[in-house]
Amino acid sequence: MKKTLIGFAAVAAAAALVLSGCSDPTAGGGDSAPADWPAQDTKLDGVSLTIWAAQNSNTVPESVVAGFEELTGASIDVVTIPDPYEQGIQTKVATGDKPDLAFWQPTASQLTALNATTNLQPLDDAPWLDATAADLRDITGILDDTRYAALITTPAVEGVYYNKKVLADAGVTDLPTDWDSFVQLGRDLKAAGVTPFYEMAGDRWATQWWVQVQLADAAADGLWDRVNANEEKFTDPTILGTIETYKGLIDEGLFNEDIKTATFEDQGDALLAGDAAMVVQVNSFFNQLQSKASAEELDETIGFFPISPSGNVGTFIPDQSNALVAFKTGDAAKEAAARQLLSYWLGDGYADFVETRETVSLQDDVATPDTVPSALLAVSDSLGSSVGSMQALAIANPDLYIFLADMIQGTKTPEEVAQATQDQFAQLAKAQGAEGF
Repeated sequence: MKKTLIGFAAVAAAAALVLSGCSDPTAGGGDSAPADWPAQDTKLDGVSLTIWAAQNSNTVPESVVAGFEELTGASIDVVTIPDPYEQGIQTKVATGDKPDLAFWQPTASQLTALNATTNLQPLDDAPWLDATAADLRDITGILDDTRYAALITTPAVEGVYYNKKVLADAGVTDLPTDWDSFVQLGRDLKAAGVTPFYEMAGDRWATQWWVQVQLADAAADGLWDRVNANEEKFTDPTILGTIETYKGLIDEGLFNEDIKTATFEDQGDALLAGDAAMVVQVNSFFNQLQSKASAEELDETIGFFPISPSGNVGTFIPDQSNALVAFKTGDAAKEAAARQLLSYWLGDGYADFVETRETVSLQDDVATPDTVPSALLAVSDSLGSSVGSMQALAIANPDLYIFLADMIQGTKTPEEVAQATQDQFAQLAKAQGAEGF
């Protein structure tokens, strides 16, 4: 999930993309007439398409690519863009280098970062939309009432992954029902000699989840609308307070002793081994666990519950592995072929896709495989009542995670974290031309 953010180095690329859409109205920009959607089996002999993917999504299309090439005669090249993925793509697109399709975080802020109106094909009236579960159809992928991204897997949710055996051995029979009971559980586990929480500040990127789950209620109450309008800041009590709470829990000794150096891999190993009881994470964490243990072992060992200040509300955060966008390249035939590939992916190829990936289906008429672990089903079940994360609802996504990691390392105070985040957010918002900045 570190790949979901725009950093300081990406500000120039983001600004260049936004400004490029303003400087030349003839440069492939502006909304075009509604696109036609070719039949899934339309022959495409001699047509080649390029898909840009990140290092954690480059194997996702394998079954779809194989099926589509056999069905149509097209040739599909999946190109891995090195990390940091979003920054790399923004830089390429700003210089005119575009693929036919790309994995992309389908949030409004990240669609804005790509200057969707100029660079992306609208996907309104796509043939798969009616088949998509009603509560997921419009959860993401839309900017200014136009659909630009095709959701292929369920959006990630920030919540608590826990070791069932550790909690059972500690006599825990009921899961936390709100933030206070979650923290109290951590204190009870510590008193019993168990490491309650495990954090990976060495890799940094997950530190932000501890802040964001605390903001779920505020997000539901319009927090990010106020931040977007510069009516509320990261330095104001709501957000600053969650940063202070996070530091307080760390100072209380509720986390792993090696918090400053621990990595994503360490986090997965620790939870599986029962060296810690809980981690606050997103779906990519479970993907890591699946590479370390069988589905049966994971079902026996790992559970999931969403958490928020007032209850069990999840915070959803679509990432680049959840969706694809199709670019305006100026080649009408290839643009149509790209739409056709999306139609196949979410049409005749979808059942095989979810079976091969062992993932939760987005479509009511395509069954979720029996092999999907129960924790992932719990994640999916939490989506319907979840609220948007900073990445989903803010107009720009500053490097909060880096500043929080700095705090854990002892080089920033909570106030300095909030100020650095606010300064960068304002810079990104101004680069986009947002009002009030």
